[in-house]
Amino acid sequence: MPVQVYSKLLQIDLDKETFDSTVPGEKVLRKFLGGAGLGAKILWDETTEATDPLSSKSILLFMLGPLTGLIPASSRYVVMGLSPLTGILGQAHSGGDWGWKLRHAGFDGVIVRGRASRPLYLWIHNGEVEIRDASLVWGRDTYETSDALQKETHEGASVLAIGQAGERLVNVACVMNDGKRGRAAARCGLGALMGSKNLKAIVVRGTMKVPVCDEEGLRRFVKGAQKKFVPYPIGERPEETKKVEYYVNSFKGLIDRGAPIKNWTRGTSVLGYSLAEEVAKTQKSDFCMGCPSSCSESRLTKDGERHMVWEFIGPLGLNCLIGDAEILQRTFSLCQRYGLDTISTGNIIAYAMELMEKGIITTSDTEGLDLTWGNGQAAFEMVEQIGKRTGFGEILGMGVKKVSERLGGRALEYALHVKGLEMPAHDPRSSYSLALHYSVCNLGASHFAEGGCFAYLLDGYERGFYNLDSIPELGIMAKVLRDEEKGKGEYLVKLQNFGCMIDSLSLCSNVHRGKIQPSGYAEMLRYATGWDIDKEEFLLTGERIFNLKRMFNVRRGISRKDDFLPLRFLTHPRGDGDSANMLPHLGLMLNEYYSHRGWSEEGVPTKGKLIELGLDECLKYGM
Repeated sequence: MPVQVYSKLLQIDLDKETFDSTVPGEKVLRKFLGGAGLGAKILWDETTEATDPLSSKSILLFMLGPLTGLIPASSRYVVMGLSPLTGILGQAHSGGDWGWKLRHAGFDGVIVRGRASRPLYLWIHNGEVEIRDASLVWGRDTYETSDALQKETHEGASVLAIGQAGERLVNVACVMNDGKRGRAAARCGLGALMGSKNLKAIVVRGTMKVPVCDEEGLRRFVKGAQKKFVPYPIGERPEETKKVEYYVNSFKGLIDRGAPIKNWTRGTSVLGYSLAEEVAKTQKSDFCMGCPSSCSESRLTKDGERHMVWEFIGPLGLNCLIGDAEILQRTFSLCQRYGLDTISTGNIIAYAMELMEKGIITTSDTEGLDLTWGNGQAAFEMVEQIGKRTGFGEILGMGVKKVSERLGGRALEYALHVKGLEMPAHDPRSSYSLALHYSVCNLGASHFAEGGCFAYLLDGYERGFYNLDSIPELGIMAKVLRDEEKGKGEYLVKLQNFGCMIDSLSLCSNVHRGKIQPSGYAEMLRYATGWDIDKEEFLLTGERIFNLKRMFNVRRGISRKDDFLPLRFLTHPRGDGDSANMLPHLGLMLNEYYSHRGWSEEGVPTKGKLIELGLDECLKYGM
């Protein structure tokens, strides 16, 4: 009999302060796998088109995949629920230690229902579960919470927690783990969902062995593929000068490739080059549990605190024209402590700066805070207001879309988001594959989930920006011009299906991006579970998961009208940089994409496609 390694889900009832566990059947697991796939299935079954994201009926999921804790770069977990920011599917990923330790504590996911009448936290350790009072850490930031709860439980425990932003239901609040090392499940405002349940933290420690059907086969495969799990040379080259050189060159490449500059109105910035030189000198290596690579996302300051990452430096540094590395690091740390999505927060402040430049808001609106371009101290103080939900920060914390709708008029012109989710730090005008992915991604503008990282493959060959392998099993082997629309729809469908499987195995896209073919993952699944799964079933499962998530959003009113980029990206060229005059023709790419998806012209999966994928539960909403 197959070993169901993805088998035990911890179910928490906060209304009653009770818990139990459940084991999904093999049929459901093979259809939706785990991680984001199984999470989407649970959300479909337990919510409706009318569920309010912050109501007690809204559920919160922390999900692992069937390979979590078994292979390199498998310590990631996914948080899912109805997004308080967008009102549709919410999904966020994080690395570090927490996911690995939860798996080795005997659980493969945590489902949280209801709302506690008082602040609580969960203590999960080697199969045991306790629901504990969290009143002493309620109101504390994520660093303080982690330190305090490790003292209450075990010094080797990993603490997942919200900060003050989550407690105060700020729409761009995130979920943090691992204290000062500060890994963030950042996107979609799911920290506010956790706060709405009065759940402060989930603390885990695990040393149990994870059951595997063919342990020797899995070990043999991983050993043979070991070099493919180290994509970045940072972890391989200890010499400090080479680390700095590599980081600076990567940083400059990101700027030239399409960074957010002055609320996305410019194409390049000398400011960014000098910032790269300064930032590169102040970091040291860190490693997620079980990963051999200290990638650019896993860096610490010299005092052991998480170093600011590109998805903060771009949105709040370059996008606000702030070049002071010291104030940026302080502001990043403040976001980490309060539990704020740095991508959304940076875009929100850049948006406010443009509103002030255009005279739509003034210092009387911001209670004297001068949000002019480059004012790093003002940005720091605004992050404080957003995190505490005070002053003008209470308004900005609603997110760019809701702020623009509140202000109305020309304020709508400068609000840059897709489906309510602010833009990542990669310009869609510089890569048409990204333009298409941002527009159709089920979360909104996400560079990471659902194959967002894989979208870089479509122009990576020409640029040579990433050292990526081709994916011949998907038919992706030749160079694809980044400024061509034709062919992007077909390729993106394949990459998103593959990406959904990486999300559902709950692996790190930074490490696994294009390094192992789909048949390799199917082989590892066979070793882990005993299932007779091949490449075709593997990729069909990814397609099923993507379509289920689309139907989840269709049920909540999403269609082609929402698969759109802000007009700045479609009508305003960047003006300089290596893609100065590129503007994507989104309509052409959407037509091709929908055709390859088997969706209607309105962007809704057809009944025939749903039947083909075994999604009969969605037929009521299909075309």
